[in-house]
Amino acid sequence: MTRLIRNWRVVAFLAAATAVLGAALLVPLPDPHRIQEWAIAAGPALPLLFLLVYALVTVAPIPRTVFTVSAGLLFGPLLGIVLAVIATTISATLAILLVRALDRNRIAARLTHPSVRAIDEHLARRGWLAVGSLRLIAAAPFSVVNYCCGLSSIRFWPYLSATMIGVLPGTIGTVILGDALTGTAHPAMLAVSGCCFAIGLTGLVLDTRWKITPTATAEPAPTTS
Repeated sequence: MTRLIRNWRVVAFLAAATAVLGAALLVPLPDPHRIQEWAIAAGPALPLLFLLVYALVTVAPIPRTVFTVSAGLLFGPLLGIVLAVIATTISATLAILLVRALDRNRIAARLTHPSVRAIDEHLARRGWLAVGSLRLIAAAPFSVVNYCCGLSSIRFWPYLSATMIGVLPGTIGTVILGDALTGTAHPAMLAVSGCCFAIGLTGLVLDTRWKITPTATAEPAPTTS
């Protein structure tokens, strides 16, 4: 009996998948150019709603690439870049504040391994370079970097400024790629992504090799009786 129920579930799932696939093939979908025209005609409410959804959803470990491409597809390069950069900055801000509001000190107190402590001290001193470099590398998960920075001792403003600067090249390239779906080809976008990746790796290498020289403390002057 159990096997029969399982078989019916499999059959129902395959039937539903076939129906969805058939509908996708038979129902005519609007081309990207018409989608962009519809988004522009929708008025200012749609960009604001898109900004809100983008910022809130990407706080969770959900790739933001889909939203960034959609920004270019829906709103074109100029408005799409503005919306994507602002939403990314808001999302990064909400993520680090959320982690630190959830008793970050208690969690950090359990991370007592010497290497973890060393990384935390490093981020507190010069975390802006590491964060900025990671933002340039598309393979570095956006939300994971946010969470790790929230658990670390990195200062808020260096983290935020490095995020805004670091995400800019990749976001511009991805938004323009989304806009290219409407019919304008931009073959240079692959070169832009490659340059961002190389710059990010270079920043990480410099970050690991940049040694901090300890500040010499002045000896107290001898007291005279």
